Amino acid sequence: MPPPAIDIRSASLHYGERVLFRDLDARFPAGSWSCLLGRSGSGKSSLLRMIAGLSLPDNHRLERITDDGLPLGPRLAWMAQQDLLVPWLRVRDNVMLAARWKRRVTAADRERAQSLLARVGLAQQSHAWPATLSGGQRQRVALARTLFLDASVVLMDEPFSAVDAITRLDLHELASELLAGRTVIMVTHDPQEALRLADHLLILKGEPARLHPLAPPSGVRPRALDCADLHRHQAALVTELTMPESTPIGANATRLAGGAPADEGNRHAR
Repeated sequence: MPPPAIDIRSASLHYGERVLFRDLDARFPAGSWSCLLGRSGSGKSSLLRMIAGLSLPDNHRLERITDDGLPLGPRLAWMAQQDLLVPWLRVRDNVMLAARWKRRVTAADRERAQSLLARVGLAQQSHAWPATLSGGQRQRVALARTLFLDASVVLMDEPFSAVDAITRLDLHELASELLAGRTVIMVTHDPQEALRLADHLLILKGEPARLHPLAPPSGVRPRALDCADLHRHQAALVTELTMPESTPIGANATRLAGGAPADEGNRHAR
């Protein structure tokens, strides 16, 4: 089944007296990689959890619509910042965790898990314990576990932030290859990571926060670190993230995209 486009409408979140965001609308195109950025506390991880249908501790509202009209839940996979490997299960059993929860593991499940471990470069570690793996290896197992679900929509909350810089670059290459053709929405604090991976960039900024689109660099993702366009966009993105909310946002985005100011797309960030 093809991956869906996802529309969110009237997204609102309150923590007590504090309104994080109100009446946000956005579209995440089918088969594309969208990145959500914002400063700590802006509500981006909470927004991602709302899209996933996960629980939140306070008042929130969101209308979630797929372009094919089918439910999103059965087609969705979640990859968190922590690898969340089960320490008493071996690597291959961690990859098959969903199957273990739902039913008895079959020979086909074992074959598929082994194949995915080979794709992430861990075929030889299939019977290892999680405690024996490096941080990068653990994240590769988490990626294989996500792929095991064969979901057409993947939501990722800072999935590579816990590993070193070189390992993170390797994971960018791997994830971009293995998640191709899926609708991916990823939260990140790292402007460079977003610019390497994203087809679409959205900045959550202000209080209450609003969504501001920013054009990504040209080129095929994951974009090379020495790409001049990536460096040019990185300067603009950092400026957008750090400038006060009262400053008209979008000037850098307009120059880079050659289009209308980003703020014009706030209600429908497409």
